[in-house]
Amino acid sequence: MRRLPPRTLRGQLTAGLVTLLGLACLVVGITTALALRGFLMGRLDEQLSASGGRFAASLEHEAEPDADNRPDTRGQAEATFGARLLNGTVTQAAVVDEATDQPLHLTPSDRRALAGIPVDGSGHSIRLSTLGGYRVTAVQGDDQDILITGLPLHPVEETLHRLEAVEAVLFGAALVVTGIAGALWVRISLHPLQRVTARAAEVAGLPLASGEVAMPGPLPDTDPRTEVGQVGTALNHMLGHVEDALTRRQASEERLRHFAADASHELRTPVANIRGHAELALRLHGPVPAEVRHALERIDAEARRMTRLVDDLLLLARLDAGRPLEHEPVDLTLLILNATEDARAAGPGHRWLLDLPEEPVTVAGDAHRLQQAIGNLLANARTHTPPDTDVTIALTTEPAGVSLSVSDNGPGIPEELQPEVFGRFVRADHARSRSTGSTGLGLAIVHAVITAHGGTATVTSSPGHTTFRLTLPN
Repeated sequence: MRRLPPRTLRGQLTAGLVTLLGLACLVVGITTALALRGFLMGRLDEQLSASGGRFAASLEHEAEPDADNRPDTRGQAEATFGARLLNGTVTQAAVVDEATDQPLHLTPSDRRALAGIPVDGSGHSIRLSTLGGYRVTAVQGDDQDILITGLPLHPVEETLHRLEAVEAVLFGAALVVTGIAGALWVRISLHPLQRVTARAAEVAGLPLASGEVAMPGPLPDTDPRTEVGQVGTALNHMLGHVEDALTRRQASEERLRHFAADASHELRTPVANIRGHAELALRLHGPVPAEVRHALERIDAEARRMTRLVDDLLLLARLDAGRPLEHEPVDLTLLILNATEDARAAGPGHRWLLDLPEEPVTVAGDAHRLQQAIGNLLANARTHTPPDTDVTIALTTEPAGVSLSVSDNGPGIPEELQPEVFGRFVRADHARSRSTGSTGLGLAIVHAVITAHGGTATVTSSPGHTTFRLTLPN
């Protein structure tokens, strides 16, 4: 599984700090190791020069018939290597070892490595199969031969390994301590930014779509000299503009709500008078021209329609104003049965099906308004679906509350209309035909009534299946 880099700013800053420190430690470690290696190699070369090649020269004398059979190891350090080459061939080779007198065995590769050493008196590093790493120098002998003297590299390598181990432990501990301290420091430094994030999240969780909104106060400690302070200052300015815009919107909604309520209330009396005069004229005895009777009948029909519209607008205005509803036990099953009977009478061409639990379902609410909401849903299904459509009213109890659904197998709601189907004066027929008598406020009343009861109203629709679902708390 691929491990992703940290995404939070705190994680990125901490990781960047530890990474930079790790790179610095790596550079320091490599530099000190190379410097120490160079220093130790220089000391080793000085020791080789100080030895004067005496051990290798004793090998040269050992080749003489009258010479002693042992090389001269006096004053030579333990593990000093010496070799004599004549015409490019190793003739003698030995190592200062007081514990044994065994001859030194060289492999063909060792002999080739010794023969390839430049005769310049400088130090060179080689590795012998039986002895390991050596620092050697080659000089010209008295008998036209080449004398090689060497010192082991083991002390140098051991010192370097010890340095590397110490640096690894120290640098590792430094990285761990720096990572922990850096994370704490970054967390403290980013604490103002966390306040900005928390305030932004708090504002994002507010219901800004409608109603009066209480905006949180401004952020403190917005120092313009810091980047976080500048962000906080900008957020405070933005919140101020948003609060001002929301206040103006709320004031505009209040004015519109009061206007709708006042206008609806004032229109009720003249509309009722118009209906009364039309009904009175239709009841008069005596001959009335057909054209006049038709005009009076149309006046009466339009007055009735205007009365429904005014009543619906007044109801919505009162619900928007937060007028309290009744909070009494309501038998929801009985309301559905009554509304279904009314729907059957108004739409005998539809098939009205019920899916109700055996026991009555009771909720707390306003029985009159809930009856109106259920009736509006059934009227909507009857109005916007052709005859022979199946309309199913289902009621279920759930842990979160009570769910009431009205489903039909009609043509469905256009997809572009579904997001605003609970809006006011929303109609599927853009020609706004009045043949059905619809005011375009039925579903808006359903949504307002259910919302006032603390529930939700949703719709899902596709060709051949539409479901309006109402949920109410227990």
